[in-house]
Order: sequence, then structure tokens, then C-alpha cells
Amino acid sequence: MQTGLTPEYKTGIFKQELKNRFLCEVEIDGESTVCYVPSSCHLSNFLDLQGKSVLLVHTQSKNARTKFALFAIPYKKSYIVLNTSMANRAVKNSINGRKFTFLRTRKTIYTEHYVEGYKSDIFIQDTNTIIEIKSVLSLDQIARFPTVFSERSMNQLEQLRGLLSYGYHVHYFIVSLNPYVKSIDLIPDAQFTPLLQSCVNLGMTLSAFSIRIINNQVCIDKKLPLLIT
Repeated sequence: MQTGLTPEYKTGIFKQELKNRFLCEVEIDGESTVCYVPSSCHLSNFLDLQGKSVLLVHTQSKNARTKFALFAIPYKKSYIVLNTSMANRAVKNSINGRKFTFLRTRKTIYTEHYVEGYKSDIFIQDTNTIIEIKSVLSLDQIARFPTVFSERSMNQLEQLRGLLSYGYHVHYFIVSLNPYVKSIDLIPDAQFTPLLQSCVNLGMTLSAFSIRIINNQVCIDKKLPLLIT
């Protein structure tokens, strides 16, 4: 049985994704309801959710188009988080713990902070450290990254390479939304891989983690091996 969630979460049955990738249809208390999908990609690219039980949360904005947002699905004895932004929150919630001692001093921490025009996921002012966080959604024990080679990811690496040359420290975190993933497999690409390697050559570190819902909070569960194929 899954544990660690309060009654504020609503349960429904996933029916289908809609043409707008940010919307889906969920059956809640016997009624078909349009819900928000907090993911930049169609979830059907990664999971078959049709007919499955899903967890929903109330949308935060008063002007939101939908009352509920998709949050997670029960999986084994835990949950797979479907909100990709929760990877950022998990790192923020856990960053002062022992798993992140390699980041050294962590007294002054900002989220979504601009550094030389670059919007960092997390910025540690004490050590001029930028953390870029990427989420992975997979049912496989070995999750593959990246699943999409986007222009945005390429542009981010270009900017990070420049910041590394300016003397900033950069950590690139790949975070599995499935707590049962055992490792992350880096997929080679003619453009992405050399750019990633050039950042590593300048001092950027690569790390992989999984997240888990603990005491109603998303947290980093464990560090994962990174495989390079």
C-alpha cells in the first residue's frame, strides 16, 4: 500500500490526453473532468495511463482553466510523479542533506535565479554554483536520457559552457520521477553529446538521482549510476 499522502490529493481514472498537451480527461467521482497536465511533452510518449488510477491536486491559481492537475500514479509500493517540475522541488527539499555534501556550503540558495542572463533552476550564492535539473519519466529499470534532443536543451548547454568559462561551478542533475529506476543511460547524439562533453571538460559535473514521496513531500531518494553507451 502506498503511504505518505494526505487527503488533499484526489483520486481519479485517467481517460485520455487531449489535443492540447497540457490537458487530459480524467473520471472523478463518476464524472468526466478536464485536468491540467504539468508536462511539456505528451505523457503517452512515456507511459500508458489509459484506465489507470491517478492522483490529482487542486490547481493553485484562482484563474486556472482546470480545477485539478495531474500529479502521480500509484506504482508498486510508492508513486511515479507525473509533474516534471517536481524534480526541481525534490532537489530543493533535499539540498541541505547528506546526499549533497559535495556541493559544499549551502546557506544562500535561490530557485529560478538569473545568472548572467541564464535562468538557473537552483543557484547557490555561497559558491557561485549553478544547478541545472532535468527530469526522466520511465518504467524501465534503466532510464534513457535524453528522450528528446530539444533546441532548448542545446541552447542551455551553450550558455552553461559560457558560464563555466567565466568561473561559475555547474552541476547537471538528471532526476528520475520513478523511484524504482536503477540507473540512467546517456544516449549518444551527434550534436548533444559533444556539447555536453565540452561542458564536462570545463568542469561541469553530471549526477543522477531518483525521487520519492516521503511524508507528503517529494524528496531525493538515492543517487543513481550514470551509464554512457
